[in-house]
Order: sequence, then structure tokens, then C-alpha cells
Amino acid sequence: MSKKYLVSGAAGFIASKVSKQLLDQGDRVIGVDNLNNYYDVRLKIWRLEQLKAHPNSEYFSFFDLDIEDQAKLSDLFQAKGPFDGVLNLAARAGVRYSMENPHVYLSTNAEGTLNLLECMRIQGCKKLVLASTSSLYAGQKMPFNEDLAVNEPLSPYAASKKAGELMAYSYRKLYQMDVSVVRYFTVFGPAGRPDMSIFRFIKWIDEGMPIEMFGDGSQSRDFTYVDDIARGTVAAIQDVGYQIINLGGGRNPVSLNTIISKLEELLGKKANIDHKPFHVADLMETWADISKAKSLLGWEPQVSLDEGLEKSVQWYMDNRNWLKEIQV
Repeated sequence: MSKKYLVSGAAGFIASKVSKQLLDQGDRVIGVDNLNNYYDVRLKIWRLEQLKAHPNSEYFSFFDLDIEDQAKLSDLFQAKGPFDGVLNLAARAGVRYSMENPHVYLSTNAEGTLNLLECMRIQGCKKLVLASTSSLYAGQKMPFNEDLAVNEPLSPYAASKKAGELMAYSYRKLYQMDVSVVRYFTVFGPAGRPDMSIFRFIKWIDEGMPIEMFGDGSQSRDFTYVDDIARGTVAAIQDVGYQIINLGGGRNPVSLNTIISKLEELLGKKANIDHKPFHVADLMETWADISKAKSLLGWEPQVSLDEGLEKSVQWYMDNRNWLKEIQV
């Protein structure tokens, strides 16, 4: 039997893919997103158009709604519930921008999560999948596993995501909710966010613009393709009690310099790099221990880095006529 899920941040990079995969399996999706202008809304509209063109699009409903608005969120739960689960992927993202505007990070990532939990409590919805971040592992020994203490966040972004995790833990204990916290590691793929490295590097190299590089490019990440991340998020809907689960490539970290070299080859163009000082809030390396995701969810990534980069470049080339206007 099909289920009905609320997906917050549904116009976002990852949540739109999660919504697609739920539709693929015949589930109903109530998507909400406030379509804020943190980055160009045209990308969000493009993703929504893909969902509206889905073969099961009659199972998809979208509402322009902010999870910070508790009254409107409560009305939505009453009108469209009950839900079999809530997947909270609505978030203010970005380490550097969180230092420019920290208040909105706390209000969305912490208070917005609380609003959803309260609506779930009132309605009796027992399953939450909460998107979190590898940024919490700053300063820890690699590969990062879920048992590490993550009590020293380096940015308001990381601190606000930790707050959301803790709020969900409280509701697990108080109201017997089932909570899967999925910590994402450097997600990339077609229709990504323009503030993230892969999108920016492709656009800058193609347009002959200097790549803005914080540090010498030796910093490395556990890059994970967006479809794999979405598949792990959907797998996390199962009952787990309260579990924190890494979703990452699980491979040796790859340096930004290596990524640039691969993109140069795919685009047939050379990059011009403008080096800037390394940012104190950035991590030098990330590397996910994904053994828990394998054992608990039966999940592991399927798309290689090279295949994912090829798909990302192809999507950019197919859409470059309007992407040239997108600011990065």
C-alpha cells in the first residue's frame, strides 16, 4: 500500500530527489518549501517542474510554506494529514553564510524542526527522517563514525543542525517517536546548489572565470552523488528507534585539486584558480564511515565519482542557456 509523506524543502537539491524516489515507488508526497532567495529561485522552480512532470505527478502536491510558520504548518497537517512520516530536509545551508546571518539558521534549522515535531506530536505521526551534516565532525578522527562526540561545532550552521538533532532526541524520549538522523557528506550532482563547489567549478571553468579557491586545493571531501543520498534518505524511513546514520561516499577523500582536474578534462578547458586564505570554519578533510548505513539500512553508494561528475557536466551543458544567468 502506498504511504503519504511530508517532505520539507521539497524544491531543494536533495529533497526534490527524495520526493522523486518516493513518487517512483508509488507513495504520496506533500512537498513544502518557502522558495527563499538564498540562491536563484529558478533552480528550485526547475526541480519542481521535474516533479510535476513525473508519471505519478498526481501523487505530488506542493505548498509554498515556511516551516518557521507554526500556524500555517499546523493548518497543513490538519488539512493534508495524517502522514506516515515526515522527512525534514528544509534547512539553511552553507558554513560561511551562517556567519553573516546566524539568526535565520537557528530559526529554520532548530525552531523549524521543533515546529514539525510539535505538529507530529499533536497528530500522532511517529516517524521523522532528519537531514543533518558532516560539518559536525570538525576536528574528529577520520573516518568519521556516528559514535564520535560532536560538541564543538565551528559554525552557526553546524551548531543549528546539532540543535535539531537534540530536539528530535528529546521527542523520541518523551513521545516515543522513531527518528533517523542522516548526516550527509558533500553531496553533488545535476541541478545542485550554486554555492557548492562542483556547480561553481563547472560554471567557472566553462565561462573562463577564475575559480575562487579558499586554501591551496589540497582540502578533500567524501563526495556523494545526490541520487545515492536520496536513496539512503528514503531507506531511513524504516523503524530504527533513534539512530544517527552517515550517508557518504565511504571512499578515500578526494581533493578539490583532483576534482578540478577531472572537470577540466570533461569540459575540455583549463581552470584559472584565484587562491584565497583558508577559512577557519572549513574542514580540511571529510571521510564517512558508512558501515552503519550498510548494516542498518542495507545502503551503500552506487554511483562513482567519475560517473557523477559526467552526469553533472552533462546537465550543465544541456541547461547552460539559462544557467549562464545564475549567480554563484
